[in-house]
Amino acid sequence: MKKKLLMACVVVALPLLVSCGSSEKERATQVAASAPTVLVEDAWVRATIGAKDTTMTAAFMSLTNPGNADIKLTSATSPAAGMVQLHEMAMKDGKMVMQEKAGGINVPAGSHAHLAPSGDHVMLMQLTKALKPGDEVPVTLKFSDGTSHDLTVPVKAFTEEEEHYHPSETPTS
Repeated sequence: MKKKLLMACVVVALPLLVSCGSSEKERATQVAASAPTVLVEDAWVRATIGAKDTTMTAAFMSLTNPGNADIKLTSATSPAAGMVQLHEMAMKDGKMVMQEKAGGINVPAGSHAHLAPSGDHVMLMQLTKALKPGDEVPVTLKFSDGTSHDLTVPVKAFTEEEEHYHPSETPTS
C-alpha cells in the first residue's frame, strides 16, 4: 500500500519538478515569444452617420515597435466590413488620391507609425451597418512577424472637414 502511495506521489510530482527545472532564460524566451511586438494605442473608427458614403470608413491608430527590427502591418480584418485593406494617400497626376498600400505599413524598429486621416489607414469597406459615435468595431491586425492584435475599436465622430474616401477623388483640405 505504501509503495502504491509513493508511486502515485512520484507520478504527480515528477512533471511539477521537471517544469521547475526550466532555466530563467527559457522562461524569458517563452514570455518574449508570446508578448505582442507592436503596441497599438489611440485606435478609433470614423463614424459614418451623416457621411456622404456610409458604406465605407477608416480606422486610425498609433503603432509602436519597441523591438530591434522593422515590422509591417500586413493586413487587417473585421466582421463589420466585407472588405478591409491597408491604404495610403499619394500624389497621382498632381492630385492627392487614396490607394491600397502595396507591401503593408512599415513600423520601424524603435519607432512609431501613425495611421491618421489624410495618411496611412485601415480602410473598412462594404460595411454591414452604419456606424455611429459610441459603437465599437472589432478589428484584427496582422503583422509580418506572425503576431496579431484583436482590438475593439470605438467609433468617433469625424470632427475635421469630411474627406473623400474614393481612390479617384481629391480630399478636401
